[in-house]
Amino acid sequence: MRTKDEIKQQALFDATVKLVNEIGFVASSVNKIAKEAKVSPATIYVYYKNKDDLLISTYISIKRSLSEAALAGIDENMPIRSALKKIWYNMFDYISEHTEYFQYTEQFANSPYSEQLNPEEIEKHFEPMQRIIQKGIDQKIIKDVHFDILGAFTFYPIMVLANARLSRNLELTEENIKSAFVLAWDAIKY
Repeated sequence: MRTKDEIKQQALFDATVKLVNEIGFVASSVNKIAKEAKVSPATIYVYYKNKDDLLISTYISIKRSLSEAALAGIDENMPIRSALKKIWYNMFDYISEHTEYFQYTEQFANSPYSEQLNPEEIEKHFEPMQRIIQKGIDQKIIKDVHFDILGAFTFYPIMVLANARLSRNLELTEENIKSAFVLAWDAIKY
């Protein structure tokens, strides 16, 4: 069995994101991904079972990276608003700096591949954030509604505003970013 090489695995990750964003999931064949990564097509099978596994693993890797960035500097004992503000700004920065990852996850979430994903595989990375939100609900700081609704009003605006493709005419000044957070907070606070 061949040993795994982190440089090759990163090249496959980068090539997968790039090709899917440029030509889509269907057209991004194993051969094209391997060629873009400058590896043999057989190398993909050292790391992944098949193309589906590669695409799903890439998505999971991006979501794990997003959760790590979002939760950087977070202490679950922080005041609820402060913790959510820090998470919000962390996510905003991550998406702003990695628009190609956001584009990949956006396509993935709207593809049949998302049905092959085990939701718990993603949710486990965001458990500290969920605990903070639940603590806010329990303390009657945050409205007691389904987490998906809270997420739509809290974090979906980040995905739109931090992505230059979606907010072409918005100048991302500190004041505009602050206003966006305040509006998101006002939507969920009790």
